[in-house]
Amino acid sequence: MSKAKKPTKAPAKKAKVEKSIEDVVETKKELVQTPAGVIDQNQINRKLWQMCDTFRGTIDSGAYKNYILSFLFLKYLSDVWKDHYAKYSTELKGDKERINRRMERERFILPKNCSYDYLYEHRDDSNLGQLINDAMENIEEANKQKLDGVFGGIDFNSDQALGSTRDRNKRLKNLVEDFADSVLDFRPSRFGDEKHQEDVIGNAYIYLISQFASDAGKKGGEFYTPREVAILLAKLVGAKSGDRIYDPTCGSGSLLLRVANEIGGQDFSLWGQEVNGGTWALAKMNMFLHGIDNSKIERGDTINSPFFKEKDALTKFNVVVANPPFSLDKWGAEIAEADPYKRFTRGIPPKSKGDYAFILHMIESAYESTGRVGVIVPHGVLFRGGSEGKIRQALIEENLLETVVGLPPNLFFGTGITAAILVFNKGKKSRDVLFIDASREFEEGKNQSRLRDSDIEKIVTTAKSRKSAEKYAHLATFDEIKENEFNLNIPRYVDTFEEEEEINLEALETEIDAIESNLADLRKEMKKYLRELGL
Repeated sequence: MSKAKKPTKAPAKKAKVEKSIEDVVETKKELVQTPAGVIDQNQINRKLWQMCDTFRGTIDSGAYKNYILSFLFLKYLSDVWKDHYAKYSTELKGDKERINRRMERERFILPKNCSYDYLYEHRDDSNLGQLINDAMENIEEANKQKLDGVFGGIDFNSDQALGSTRDRNKRLKNLVEDFADSVLDFRPSRFGDEKHQEDVIGNAYIYLISQFASDAGKKGGEFYTPREVAILLAKLVGAKSGDRIYDPTCGSGSLLLRVANEIGGQDFSLWGQEVNGGTWALAKMNMFLHGIDNSKIERGDTINSPFFKEKDALTKFNVVVANPPFSLDKWGAEIAEADPYKRFTRGIPPKSKGDYAFILHMIESAYESTGRVGVIVPHGVLFRGGSEGKIRQALIEENLLETVVGLPPNLFFGTGITAAILVFNKGKKSRDVLFIDASREFEEGKNQSRLRDSDIEKIVTTAKSRKSAEKYAHLATFDEIKENEFNLNIPRYVDTFEEEEEINLEALETEIDAIESNLADLRKEMKKYLRELGL
């Protein structure tokens, strides 16, 4: 067990920009065995991160992430298209008409002059930025159902973002040439099959998003939930085959993918809504790169304009997960009283703190009797009074709250704030609530702490057992929580106080006497040496 020391301060922004490759690549070698051989995942990750040097110092990471990830996506589409065309050419003995008919039935269409190879051939053209813009626009147009808006309107020909024509062309040429590296050959045949290719490229994409989130500090939390926290939440909600899974603040979609990964196979559907246009585009790409075609990722303000609805009610899901923005100000309290979806019948959260607005939306979006909800919240959600206290009491009295997990400090990007996970179950039978204090067991990192695999396993095992564990977990009855006036502050239920070891004063005094005696002898010896030296 390792205990938390002092929470590490958020790193300075300029220090993050200068971060070296060694800081962002895990030291262990991650090798992926595919039918075509062994692929070094870290080598791909490292190469992609090195490519960001093209934009570092020119624009901040919040902007250049869109350029890198969009071009990565274009390269992926191009390599898949080229690989399939070569495969059909061999199978159909060069019959172009039949080859083209086969290509028209592909998962996507790559129009003429939109491939990476075309851009590489024209890398010295003075209008390279416009050629890239045209390629991306034409790809979206040809694949409206799946890829419309996927490049997020990003402008590769922008003077303001990328500098004058000369400087811009130099940067874009470097970017195009960097992707010519054999390490970044994304053709499925190199990986043996499509599934292995999607796994490796999807992992690389999420890796890049995580690094950009780390660079972005506090803003990084807006589009990416730290990997270990996402895995923990996914395991706690326990999605099953056939489930409809929804994230109302889905960011780049990585949390949805973590939940789906716990199921395995493809028998599930993913649904998400994201208010930020650039982040929404990342989520669309993320799903496509992972081979998830049964996803619906929509753009918009979930609280004020929920997209997923049926007539006068919200669409229902088996599992609802989210890492909403902590204590969001101006979330829409002014429209809550007249909410047509009846999300705020238990009370209206304060206008300066939207935490319970998201929680209530999630609960209303879960199937009655079977729906499960997992949400990451700041600790204030557990004990703040006023309207939040009334909402919290109502949720407990309705027997919806199942588990409260207190997390370690400094897990999230750019903030040392401690958070908790709340798990709600609309099919809950017993009236008790399990409290887990996992705040002291973690690995303290240079800039950010992380949950270890053993920490995650202990939390999940304890949650499933629903049993108390000394100084770690407590299964509280409804009456206990009521006695505490529905305050969920974890120390009220889990006693983590450690008795200090009793001090033997007599032995301590003897030890001090011995030390002082040794010190006196040393001083005498020191004076002797000084005299011999004439000092």
